[in-house]
Parts: sequence; C-alpha cells; structure tokens
Amino acid sequence: MPARGGTFSNPILPGFHPDPSICVAEGRFYLVTSSFEYFPGIPLFVSDDLVTWVQLGHVLDRTSQLDLRGAPASGGLFAPTIRYHNGTWFVACTNVTGGGHFLVTSTDPASGWSDPIWIEQDGIDPSLFFEDGQVYFTSNVQPDPGGPHEQIPAFQRGIQQSLIDPRTGAILDGPHFIWAGTGARYPEAPHVIKRQGWYYLVIAEGGTEYGHIASVGRSSSPWGPFEPSPYGPMIDHRSIPSPFQAMGHADVVEASPDDWWAVCLGVRPLGGWPHHTLGRETFLAPLSWTDDGWPIVGDKGKVGEVLERPALPAGLPQASETRDGFEGDVFGPSWMSVRIPAREAGASIAGGAVVLRPEGRSLDGRFPCFVGRRQQHHAFRAATSVVAFEPVVGDEAGLAVRMNDTNFYSLGIRQTAQGAEIRLAQRFGHVNSDIVVGTLSDPGEVTVEVESDGWTYQFSCTDGRSHHVSPPLDAIFLSTEVAGGYTGIFVGMYATSVGPRSGAARFDWFEYAPRR
Repeated sequence: MPARGGTFSNPILPGFHPDPSICVAEGRFYLVTSSFEYFPGIPLFVSDDLVTWVQLGHVLDRTSQLDLRGAPASGGLFAPTIRYHNGTWFVACTNVTGGGHFLVTSTDPASGWSDPIWIEQDGIDPSLFFEDGQVYFTSNVQPDPGGPHEQIPAFQRGIQQSLIDPRTGAILDGPHFIWAGTGARYPEAPHVIKRQGWYYLVIAEGGTEYGHIASVGRSSSPWGPFEPSPYGPMIDHRSIPSPFQAMGHADVVEASPDDWWAVCLGVRPLGGWPHHTLGRETFLAPLSWTDDGWPIVGDKGKVGEVLERPALPAGLPQASETRDGFEGDVFGPSWMSVRIPAREAGASIAGGAVVLRPEGRSLDGRFPCFVGRRQQHHAFRAATSVVAFEPVVGDEAGLAVRMNDTNFYSLGIRQTAQGAEIRLAQRFGHVNSDIVVGTLSDPGEVTVEVESDGWTYQFSCTDGRSHHVSPPLDAIFLSTEVAGGYTGIFVGMYATSVGPRSGAARFDWFEYAPRR
C-alpha cells in the first residue's frame, strides 16, 4: 500500500469524543465514542486513512434503541466498542441508567442498527472478541457483596469475561475474573486482541482524570493468566510537560499487515492550575512491537502533537462548511439534544430554519429545548440569527454555551411586559445570576454570537440598529475541574418559557468556526 507522506495533528477528533473504539471492515475504518446523556447516542465515524474522519450518523437514533430519560448529567451511555465479524458490524455498550450492557448489529452501518440485545453481566465498558465460532464478552467488574465476585475486595475492580450468544445475549460460560490490572486504580475499558499466538488485554487504569493510563497484559489463553508488560504502561502522560494529559482508554487496529495504530482519549488543559473545557478527545498514534512481542504506543508511551501520517491512500473528503442553513427536514449528525430526541424537546427544522417551541421548558431542566454541537476549539466563534420570534411574556430564545444541566452561560432575547430585553444568564451549580445587558425596541432579525479565546466567553447581540456586548465570562467555571462530569461543552440554540404555552422562535442559520 503506497505511503502518503506528510503529517497530521492530534487530536483527530477534537472536542467531546471520549472512549474511542475502532475496527477495520471492508477496507475502511470505523470509530465510535461515548455520548453519555446526549441524544442520539454513540456517534459513528468512517475513515480511509485513520486521520480524516466523516461522521456517518449515530448508532442509536431511535427511542426504541435508547432511553435516557432517567440519566443524570454524565449518566447514560458509557464506552462503546465496535467490531466487525463475518459481514456484520457489532457495537457493545452500557446504558448505566437504562438497562446495563447491550449489543446492537448492522450489515450496513450507514443505514441503521438493530434494537438492543441485553446482556446480564455487571460492570461497564464492554468489549467483544471473536474466535473459533465463540464470542467473548469482556467488561470490568463492579464488586457486589454476595454477588459472583464477592471474593474480590470491595475497593478493587478488575476485568471479567464471558462467552455469549450474540443472537440472544445469553451468557454461555462465566463471567470469570481474568485480570486485576497492574495495580493502578479502576482497571476498566478492556479490549482483547490476538497477535502471533498471544492474547493481549488492553485496559485503562488510574481513573479518567490526570492519572489516566493504558496498560496491557499478555497470555497464551484468552482466559489468562495475564502477565503485565515489562515495559510499563502502553500509554502514559502522567507528570510530563505535554499539552495532552489524562491519556488512556485505548483501542488498537491493524491498518495493514503488521502496521498497527492506537486510538485513545485525552484532554488539552489550559493554565498553570490546569482546567479543560473541551471534554475528552480522540487521539491517534502509531503502535510498534518490541522484539519480544510487547506493544508500545508512540514514543515510549507518549503521543505527539504532530506525527507522520499512516501509509494509507488519501482520505475521504472532509466538509469545510462552517455555516448550517438548515436545509431539508432533519438535523445533521453534529447536532444533539439532551436525553430525548430534538423533536420531543420542541426543536424541529421547517422552511430552512430551526423552530424552537419550549412549552414550559427551562435551560436547566432535564429536557431543555436546546440543540447544540460540540465546542471543538479553545478559540472559536459561534453565531446564529433569531428571526420571526413570536413570544408570549416570559419566553426567551438565544445562544447557550452548555457544560451540563447546572453549569452554562446563555444570552437570550426575553419578552417582558415592557418589551424585549437581552438577558445574560450565568449558572454554576446552585448559584444563578441574571444580567440585563440591553433592550430591543423592535426585535426583528437579531444576530446572537459568542466568542472565546479559551479563557473567557463573550456574548454579543445585534439587531441592525444597536449592538450589545456582555462582560467577559470565565471559562474555568464550565471546566470539568469545576463543573464535574465526563462530558464537554456544547454550543447551540435554545428557547425557554415560564408556562406551558409559548410562542415559536425561528433560527435562520448557525455558524461555528475556530479563531486563528
């Protein structure tokens, strides 16, 4: 296969794209990531060259597949695995607040996936391994007194494995405890691969914070016992001066004969007292093998910012459009809502515009009338045009920067008995602050935008006659270190109302672009 030459930059999927899993099928690469409480669930990407990825859609895009109504912030879908076997794609995942482990399948991943097949095994982070007509189902262990792993100390987790029937989800053998990891806390995210007669068990350890690593063990049997690598963690960025931190949760793929690559998650913190707002992102690095058969990722476990491209043909064309004019009648794959489908939350596309009808919903409620896309750059600009806003008193519509239910900034046009005011909301946990930054005499078409330099957000609102600007707002208050959780920031359009009846807000377009 000819070498392309050139370089690529990490991360390959910037913004909230954690827990990547990858497979190769029919000459292409497929990748999925976690999506937690956002709907649709499990974004699905395809690539020809491992560097340029195009989103096909989502694995779970129907309510028959996905129930997130009971999911708290950072609940829902954890750590999917994608695999291909005998003409069928498989995705295993865990809905931690809606049924546990499940398996979905497809013979054409761009055209839809089956309803879930449930698997009664405890733990999170499931994975699949196929060999000799058997399907191995691997996850971590959640110790439960009196349960099947009572002999494991309650403070310790590890990796367990079963044989399953993928048609029914029935467990045929197991689960059996197979490895406790290398001694770091929270061994999880297991993936089994086989090379030259050895079975390798790749796991995450250290928690998904700054102590995160990827470890590997090896055995002559898929059931173990697994010997840890004498070369230490497969990926480890702890306490090094790198812009990438918390690197771990890896999966690997053989791109061509004995040309291996790893994907993993990591964060890009800012500041001497580090904080990150983009969430956990997806990174790519080459994987080499030592003479005695152990995998090493990157430069002795370190993943670089700029690396040589894989020796693969040119990738799929990547869309460069920064403006969405909302043509058609469905949201594009980058748009997501919270816990329920956008239409159920009062959001739809009609006549070349997004129509939001909140009907009693608030931005800090469980099912906000909000549609957003990931913030993927520290420095960016996003803008939207609010047209034909027909509110009743108390209605509001505008632009929000959202980390979770209780941590966000928003700038909106609110209808009062005296007219339309421009309202800035700042929500941090139980602290809620509203500021009126201006008024509009005739709220016709209004452009609302937000800019960030990575350290602050600043909103503005323009109606053609006047321009109103918010004070700068500290980004650190929306960071994972302050707001908590496992997700990243979304920026998008919202509407709220104080009663069950509301008017409609129409958004004619939306723009997002990095600032250079």
